[in-house]
Amino acid sequence: MRYLIAKKKDLGDGFSVRRVLPQIEARSVGPFVFVDHMGPFPIKTGTELVVRPHPHIGLATVTYLYDGVITHRDSIGKVEDIRPFEVNWMTAGSGIVHSERSKLDPEFTFLEGIQVWVALPKEFEETSPEFFHHEREALPTVSGGGWELRLIAGSFMGEVSPVKVYSPLFYADLEVEAGAEVELPVPSEQEAGIYVARGKADAEGKIISVGDMAIYPKGGAVKFRAEETSRIVLLGGTPLSTPRHMYWNFVSSSLERIEQAKIDWKEDRFAHVPGETERIPLPEH
Repeated sequence: MRYLIAKKKDLGDGFSVRRVLPQIEARSVGPFVFVDHMGPFPIKTGTELVVRPHPHIGLATVTYLYDGVITHRDSIGKVEDIRPFEVNWMTAGSGIVHSERSKLDPEFTFLEGIQVWVALPKEFEETSPEFFHHEREALPTVSGGGWELRLIAGSFMGEVSPVKVYSPLFYADLEVEAGAEVELPVPSEQEAGIYVARGKADAEGKIISVGDMAIYPKGGAVKFRAEETSRIVLLGGTPLSTPRHMYWNFVSSSLERIEQAKIDWKEDRFAHVPGETERIPLPEH
């Protein structure tokens, strides 16, 4: 077992997240190479989260909210509000640019959610960019003693999410009652990890709480006990066959491809998000 503790990351404008992946101790879990937990953050004006247009290559981003509303806009012309328990899956592939902004909504006073990056298999790193939105009712659920699992993407326990994926993986939202003991079978060739978004759990003898991740040995079941009512992120899948390089928002099996993406962004060669003129500059480091 490996255990990770999230690190606070300032995204600017006073908005920070818990970033639990990647770390030196674990660069990925299955094809998942990045996990951010945003919030809970009070929403009073609707402008608390402003992420200006920025590029991605070689990956898919997945946004999943517990509270609040975020508006997504991208360079292939998609504009979509995402609300709690819906899925925004954006395949960057050869390159996409998008922006994300919180939105004032009378139903919500906080913003909280998870964003993950999934590295695309090498043969799909340059696929055409795509964007898919799925309502919460479209996602399959599985229940057990004191727990319910909503399958966000991939395949797990005989269920298949409608979200288009490019490799064997699973990504799920687990609601667990206090005292419930959970045991979930994982295919022998796949890795698995859990992240505590709310509550507290005993993962194989170690107490993990909000901001902590437990990564299970490949081929074993995911086992934990909820010490209190909890919300758990379950993710994993078949490990990447080749290492991935990461720089800023770029993920690739090729360092040369990342260097080209840096030049392309500096020289304004990426497509633009319609109606937006500002953008995030390439980091200087």
